[in-house]
Amino acid sequence: MRILFASSEVAPFAKTGGLADVAGALPKALKTLGHDIRVVLPKYRAVDAVKHGLRRILPRLSVPIAGTVETAAVWEGAIGSVPAYFIQQDDYYDREGLYQVEGRDHPDNAERFAFFSRALIELTRAVAFTPTVYHCNDWQTALVPTYLRNTYQGDPEFQGAGVLFTVHNLGYQGLFKPATLAVANLGPELFTPFGIEFYGKVNFLKAGLVWSDLINTVSRKYSQEIQTEEFGHGLEGVLRSRGRDVSGILNGIDYEEWHPSRDPIIASRFSRDDPAGKAVCKADLQRTFGLPERPETPVLAVISRLAAQKGIDLIAESLDAILAMDAQFVLLGTGEPGLEKIFETAKARHPSRVGLRLGFDVGLSHKIEAGADIFLMPSRYEPCGLNQMYSLAYGTIPLVRATGGLDDTIQPFDPARGTGNGFKFAEATGATLLATVRRALELYRSPDQWRRLIRNAMACDFSWDRSAKEYEALYQEIASRHTR
Repeated sequence: MRILFASSEVAPFAKTGGLADVAGALPKALKTLGHDIRVVLPKYRAVDAVKHGLRRILPRLSVPIAGTVETAAVWEGAIGSVPAYFIQQDDYYDREGLYQVEGRDHPDNAERFAFFSRALIELTRAVAFTPTVYHCNDWQTALVPTYLRNTYQGDPEFQGAGVLFTVHNLGYQGLFKPATLAVANLGPELFTPFGIEFYGKVNFLKAGLVWSDLINTVSRKYSQEIQTEEFGHGLEGVLRSRGRDVSGILNGIDYEEWHPSRDPIIASRFSRDDPAGKAVCKADLQRTFGLPERPETPVLAVISRLAAQKGIDLIAESLDAILAMDAQFVLLGTGEPGLEKIFETAKARHPSRVGLRLGFDVGLSHKIEAGADIFLMPSRYEPCGLNQMYSLAYGTIPLVRATGGLDDTIQPFDPARGTGNGFKFAEATGATLLATVRRALELYRSPDQWRRLIRNAMACDFSWDRSAKEYEALYQEIASRHTR
């Protein structure tokens, strides 16, 4: 099949979160299954054309937008053997930040991503690549099915095209004023409760849910959660109405980048059968954060955006009690100023027990995954999560809240049977988190049981091969709908 994978960010070119990792890894796995898959993203200022060997293949691509016709250039590169196209329109993309600067959204985001959605459709015509399926991701590409089913309706070049729409996080919807319809060159007839209208606003993500052939999310549990009032962010009714077309496929991880037996960043490589290097990595992590090198002391870690969604406030509430259990704690992340301040204060109060880096650092994240003993992810909701999978690979035991992909990937350890790969709790409270940490630390002080748990964790396989085959099945279903 011919697949165009449309994403607003793709690793290694431009990244703000997990979407980029998916967009950089899944197409490679699909390519190995024999599909003609190509990736498209905007050419942001952050995209280094020289470093990635990009070349301009189209100097002028005409794109209707805001009642006029703008032009773009198209560049081409590759992710491994997967071709990647870049839409260059400097007025929209040659700026700091992919979506925002200093915490504020770019005021023209609606126009920027309406343009990108229309441009990538025109791109397929210009390069004579007719997709069997457009695979769109999140609100930034949600207008692709809207255009295909409305603007391009009747155009024979696009009659057979199907659309898979993947929701990576339903909380980000692309909400804009009604005037956005005219900016996007879409008619007022679409502004209805059965179309793009959402409580008086234009909702890009809703458009993707309405006009795509199939919808999927990034874990089985999350695909069920988003059809409930608690997790549906106001769109649960739309999703329930399309319930037969909604599925969940767990994200994978790239073991070429995230595996302790081949990781060039960590202090010592190790594996499930030769785990000695993990102790070296733990000592390196303690030194890196300026903590005493105490091999017997459990190190609990967090790598996260500091936000209530991630349950970071639950950790803040419980931290003093956790440290009192003779534990160390390290955190890498940035986010809500109030939460940053709490952890800065904790670091000042407990300099020999708390390590803190406010910001993002890929190299340090590898060191944390390799050197920590327990990884905390008490998210209130988590569509999939990747860090719990990275942690499993490195023998760092996840302690998670039972939601979304965390619930799908982590099974509580049963000491009697020796089964399970981590710790899990249901109620989103600091007290429940603390009680689960206490159970984990009790097991940590039983070395034989802890070693068994580590071996279970490191035996888990969340490679993209499995997920790619599930996506392939969705593409085949979509293709069959358009050939009946």
